[in-house]
Amino acid sequence: MTASLAHAAGRFEIAGKKVARLGFGAMRLTGLGVWGEPDDRAECVRVVRRAVDLGVQLIDTADSYGPYVSEEIIREAIHPYPDDVLIATKAGLTRNGPDVIRTDGGLVRLGPKAWPPVGRPEYLRQEAEMSLRRLGLDHIDLFQLHRVDPKVPLEDQVGELKKLQDEGKIVAIGLSQVTVDQIERARRIADIATVQNRYNLTDRGSADVLDHCVRHGIGFIPWAPVGAGDLARPGGPLDRIASAHGATPSQVALAWLLARSEVMLPIPGTSKVAHLEDNVAAATVRLSDEELDELTRAA
Repeated sequence: MTASLAHAAGRFEIAGKKVARLGFGAMRLTGLGVWGEPDDRAECVRVVRRAVDLGVQLIDTADSYGPYVSEEIIREAIHPYPDDVLIATKAGLTRNGPDVIRTDGGLVRLGPKAWPPVGRPEYLRQEAEMSLRRLGLDHIDLFQLHRVDPKVPLEDQVGELKKLQDEGKIVAIGLSQVTVDQIERARRIADIATVQNRYNLTDRGSADVLDHCVRHGIGFIPWAPVGAGDLARPGGPLDRIASAHGATPSQVALAWLLARSEVMLPIPGTSKVAHLEDNVAAATVRLSDEELDELTRAA
């Protein structure tokens, strides 16, 4: 199955491993608001195992998912890890509670208020060491700065990751939610393997960052990759194109991303096996040039 997904989605090399470009984001292996234990831990374990069975090779997590729960579930599911699986994790965001709470009026999303950034070098080192223990690794293939802490010089944050890399504790360094200028400042200190910014059909705010990654051969990991908004409404372009392919709007949204660039590495996430299988099937959806252009223009 690994070869078939890699063939369908294409490959990209990170940390010396050529991985299928359609990966798995492990944020949803947690409770409501990315906080605490999931409702069905056994199902989450099955999701990770099934992802690997289907040929997924890039598994993206973070210390702050749970916190810690996502990393623990990944280890429970697939440790010892297959040689061709790349585990990516992150540090730099802390947690002060769930980012979604229940109120009498329904669910309320707190957003960034629940994820304070901390980029002090000693904290980043601590979290890298703890992720190594939780994941059961002697090195982390891809370690990403989850957010740039505005209170700490970027050079100090990336510099600490470079020290960890020089010590052999991490192989490749990634950034998350950064600007082109921040990427270039970071590249003066260390090679940057990947950038993870929000990007999808309806949110192209990081288009300049994507273009910069294309020019420099940096992997681009779009988070929230299946956001489609009004494009997915009944009779809309995404819905119509999905129907023509016998696919779902989410699958077409992922197929559009995969076709957008060879450095694109979508990581759709879920806590359900059936949803995972739908997401992975997006790699087999082939959109025509006309359909790609229509979706690009529509947003």
